[in-house]
Amino acid sequence: MRFENFITSQTGSIHFIVSIIALILGTLVLFLEKGTSIHKLIGKFYALAMLAVLTTAFMMYNLFGKWGIFHWAALVSSFALLAGLLPIFLKRPVNNYRSLHFSFMYWSVMGLYGAFVSETLVRMPKVIEEGGIPNEVFYKMTGIGTALVMGLAVFFWIRLKPKWEEKFGHK
Repeated sequence: MRFENFITSQTGSIHFIVSIIALILGTLVLFLEKGTSIHKLIGKFYALAMLAVLTTAFMMYNLFGKWGIFHWAALVSSFALLAGLLPIFLKRPVNNYRSLHFSFMYWSVMGLYGAFVSETLVRMPKVIEEGGIPNEVFYKMTGIGTALVMGLAVFFWIRLKPKWEEKFGHK
C-alpha cells in the first residue's frame, strides 16, 4: 500500500479511527483509579480497540509480504497487550498478577503513544518521497518519535513505579 493512500483505504480508515479510540481509552485507564468498575469497563474497551488496531495494522503491512519495522512494532504491541491481559484474566501468578497486568498495559499504552507520535511526524511534508517510498528522513522521524516517547515513558516508569506498586501492586 502506498503511504499517501493510507487513510483513503477502508482498512487504513478503520485503523486510524480505532487508534484514536484506543489512545483516548488508554489515557483514561492510566489516569483513573485502578480496580474500579469504570476502570475495568474502559480497560475492556481499550483491549478491544487495540485488538482492532493490531488486526488492521497487520492487514495494512501485508502480513505475508516483506517483513519490516512496522511488523516488528505490531508484534511487540501484540505481546504487550496479551501479556497485560493474561494475568488479570487468569489471576496468576497469585502474588503479583495485578503488578504484571499494570506493567504490561502501561507499556501497551506507551507503545501506542510512540506509534502516534511517529505516525504524526512521518506525515509531515518532505518525509515521504513522491513515489510513496520511505526515505531516510522517514526512518529518522520514526526513530526520533519513538525514542522521545519511550524515553519519557522510562523516566516516569522509574520514578513512579515504586509508588504504583505500593498502591496496587503486590496484593
